[in-house]
Amino acid sequence: MKHALPDRISNLSPDRPVLIAGPTASGKSELALRIAEQQGGVIVNADAIQVYSDWRVLTARPSPEDEARAPHALYGHVAGDVPYSVGHWLRDLDPYLTGACRPIIVGGTGLYFTALTEGLADIPKTPDTVRATAMQRIASEGHDTLVDELDPETRSRIDTANPMRVQRAWEVLTHTGRGLAAWQADTDPPRLPLSEVSALVVDAPKDWLTPRIEARFDQMLATGAMEEAQANHPTWSPDLPSAKAIGAAELMAVIDGTMRLDEARSRATILTRQFAKRQRTWFRARMRDWIQVDAREV
Repeated sequence: MKHALPDRISNLSPDRPVLIAGPTASGKSELALRIAEQQGGVIVNADAIQVYSDWRVLTARPSPEDEARAPHALYGHVAGDVPYSVGHWLRDLDPYLTGACRPIIVGGTGLYFTALTEGLADIPKTPDTVRATAMQRIASEGHDTLVDELDPETRSRIDTANPMRVQRAWEVLTHTGRGLAAWQADTDPPRLPLSEVSALVVDAPKDWLTPRIEARFDQMLATGAMEEAQANHPTWSPDLPSAKAIGAAELMAVIDGTMRLDEARSRATILTRQFAKRQRTWFRARMRDWIQVDAREV
């Protein structure tokens, strides 16, 4: 059910944490600011790429002007060459869950919100060699052969028609000797169950969101994205964790003379639209119990 924005804000309990999920360029950060200004709270980042310090403009982190409107946390606090997982984020988030100031957790990384409200299985990282073996076998034999090697409990719980799900389950079993289902059964309780929060998801129709995505990249260029890329160029590598920032590789190609700026703009815009589509798909599947807010009212 969708709710008008003014009613939604006024009905929020100022004592409960607020979660705000939404696709890129949907206005979720502005919604968080409005709630913080009206009711108080610290705005905490839940975007996996906005944690990095080396891409402020290109990742649309809050501006200094926005940061002056309300306290912000967990933005740009990680060096661009440091791997950062959902487990790291949960640990960094803990002080804000127990602090005196009500957290307003906002972002577009669905996995962060799922781990926060449903719990996170502490599964060891799969070695590259195991992953390479899985991919090679799927390419040569098909994923059904891996399905047959899974433990019965995991096989009964996953979508065995999905090669990626099968690959992940096979990698975990092969590396740890323990089925994915068993790992998930040991998941710690969620840090913030949905019953204890006000959970909002911003609904942004595709036809409304696409022009905003296009305009936002132009705004990034106008406010220093290319200069930011120039500053990062000496230490740039596509293998950096922060290199996943959409548009980073394209701007580096412009600097290197292998891509025109208009081509970079077009490519980055397409990638952002595709990313927003994946976000909307995740939110529809995993956030059905969240309150929907119409992006056009933000």
